Amino acid sequence: MQPAPDYDTLREVENRVLWLATSIVHHANRVRPNPSGLKVGGHQASCASMASLMTTLWFRHLRPEDRVSVKPHASPVLHAINYLLGELDESYLTRLREFGGLQSYPSRTKDPDPVDYSTGSVGIGATAPVWGAIARRYVNDMSGDCGTGRQYSLLGDAELDEGAVWEALLDPMVGELGELVWMVDLNRQSLDRVVPHMAGDRLHGMFTAAGWQVITLKYGELLTQLFDRPGGAELRDRLDRMSNPEYQRLLRCDAEQLRRRLPGDGPGRDRIAALAAGLDDAALLAAIRNLGGHDLAALDRAFDAIDDTRPTVVLCYTVKGYGLPSQGHPQNHSSLLTAGQMRELAVRCGTDADDPWQAFEQGTPAAAVCQAAAERLRRAPRRMAAPPKMPQDIGRTPTGTTTTQAALGRLLMDLTREAPEAAGRVVTVSPDVSSTTNLGGWVNKVGVWSVTERQDWFADDAETILHWSEKPSGQHIELGIAEVNLVGLLGELGAAWSRWGQPLLPIGVLYDPFVERALEPWSYGIYSGGQSILVGTPSGVSLAPEGGAHQSVKTPSIGLEQPGCVSYEPAFAIDTEWTMLAALAQLGRPDGSSAYLRLSTRPVDQTLAAVPGDPVARERRRRQVVAGAYTLRCTDAPDITLAAMGAVVPEALAAADRLAQNGIRADVVCVTSPDLLYRAVRSRQGQAEAESWVLDQVFPAERATPLVTVVDGHPHTLAFLATINRVRHTALGVTRFGQSGSLEDVYRYHGLDADSIVRAAFDLATMKF
Repeated sequence: MQPAPDYDTLREVENRVLWLATSIVHHANRVRPNPSGLKVGGHQASCASMASLMTTLWFRHLRPEDRVSVKPHASPVLHAINYLLGELDESYLTRLREFGGLQSYPSRTKDPDPVDYSTGSVGIGATAPVWGAIARRYVNDMSGDCGTGRQYSLLGDAELDEGAVWEALLDPMVGELGELVWMVDLNRQSLDRVVPHMAGDRLHGMFTAAGWQVITLKYGELLTQLFDRPGGAELRDRLDRMSNPEYQRLLRCDAEQLRRRLPGDGPGRDRIAALAAGLDDAALLAAIRNLGGHDLAALDRAFDAIDDTRPTVVLCYTVKGYGLPSQGHPQNHSSLLTAGQMRELAVRCGTDADDPWQAFEQGTPAAAVCQAAAERLRRAPRRMAAPPKMPQDIGRTPTGTTTTQAALGRLLMDLTREAPEAAGRVVTVSPDVSSTTNLGGWVNKVGVWSVTERQDWFADDAETILHWSEKPSGQHIELGIAEVNLVGLLGELGAAWSRWGQPLLPIGVLYDPFVERALEPWSYGIYSGGQSILVGTPSGVSLAPEGGAHQSVKTPSIGLEQPGCVSYEPAFAIDTEWTMLAALAQLGRPDGSSAYLRLSTRPVDQTLAAVPGDPVARERRRRQVVAGAYTLRCTDAPDITLAAMGAVVPEALAAADRLAQNGIRADVVCVTSPDLLYRAVRSRQGQAEAESWVLDQVFPAERATPLVTVVDGHPHTLAFLATINRVRHTALGVTRFGQSGSLEDVYRYHGLDADSIVRAAFDLATMKF
């Protein structure tokens, strides 16, 4: 039971939070030496609009089991609060945006104080608690030991312009998550301007239509009391009808100007003027700024009114820059207070500009509030469960004709038999493409995760192949067609090891062309410590009949360039199994990594893989596959080397046969990870720490020859291989939008066919210098 609120003391805490947040930005820009002259940046006005809300949440309502995603530009407010709670050393307050100091935006992995969600990219931090709520429920259903608690998103109203926000709201399962609470800082300003139209009513309708509870905090107690006086009804109507820019202009007025402008020219003008005339200057200026998002009592009531049976959004009307000289100015987004203005603010906030980092003196009511909040919010350490033991090789040697996409589904089924403990940690996620990406057997085996169990009305239909059994024990999560949602959930499932001490093995499957659409939130999830596997399938122009709209070109390059992730593009089913097992073994651990696999629906004769029968040779092949490449065909004294990746390896093998008929001996190297090979090259150069032995085994200097590289993607992906031994090189790949057609026609169109490889090899092998 919360003690009776002492709003005078809470306002004192709020003022100190505002002062500290403003000072953190001020010191970084105006005090700390900056020899380069480069803009440091920071957002004092954005912090000021959130100070009331965050003070109320942390010092009155937050519980240790709750999690909060903080608006990116309000990160100094979070650090100020953590400092007052004893969770941040004073030395960091002078190190905002400094190397090794406080990050520009809240970061789980880089900031020194408690941060629940990394934010920074607009809209992604807002939706992260949605996926965090699902991840926690999933872990609870699996292990039952990570508790409950609300998931708060503190977001700016401009973030609601982002499509990711509404994609998240529209997913069917989100309406069942009563722990979601979004607090919208409705300051009606964006980076460049005052937003011209009032958005509150429209937002109210949109959230209501999505099934959310909507609480609106528009006016504070001062204004509400004025509304009950003569002329108050007219004043309220005038403020309700007023455009955002006109209201913001009133915030820049002194009392005399305000008395002249406030009444307007409507029929209630005289009554509003009379009401304003009865107020002294200070009361009038305070009243016009008295919005609900800055009224501690109104905020208290809003938190108490939250309905935990459905998601809630609280629309908090605020003033950007509240309490600062820049309040309400249309260009205050990145504005900074002067030294003189900081001294004036210190006086108003009851602190000392010459001693900016002082906390509250022990024994004072404000210090007691901080101490009580610190004790209430202290979280017990969690026991970390060990990641499951993962096999390196299932032991099967695929024969016949199959695809790497089909190999993924087969591997998941094999895991349930060969490594049930590991399989029990696997959770697959798909944006409505489970059946078309070969997950049908897995879904039938493990079921679909759902908040509650639902009846499968087609269970007795003999013609139904995919059985959609929805239950809390399921291991597949199906989302709507929104790739951003998919990778947002992947990131949170992949962070379960660090949040709840329970390692999961999340695998997200989507069509490869749409990896680009999901790239930003996926990258942000990796940055935030989420470890997962993203599978793009089918991929490349090998989709042939699907046409250019579904043919991915740039994704191999994305896999090579993405930090915190290992990318693979296997050619054969056995390569898919080995790389997938290696990727799974890297999940759910402090030293772990995410992975991206690019798979194909092209049927390939599996005997072309020539898997060694000897156990030692087989293990050597496996290690090379996992390390990035292996020699698929080796001649006595090669004249040319063909290095191919993924679906086009059969073309390279066919080209090698034709070259041999023409007296040109060709080695064929199957590349499984240009990413790991590039790391190995950089390691040789002393630019990175990575294993480089695979280069010696697959690209030995004594066998160096001219090189043709072939990839179903942009040719620069493999172009760096020529630098290993500094050889002549031709890169084949896709550089233009695709066409529909047969595989042969499409490969010929892009120069990926055996004819093109032979032609390039002839040119290199006979080139004279």
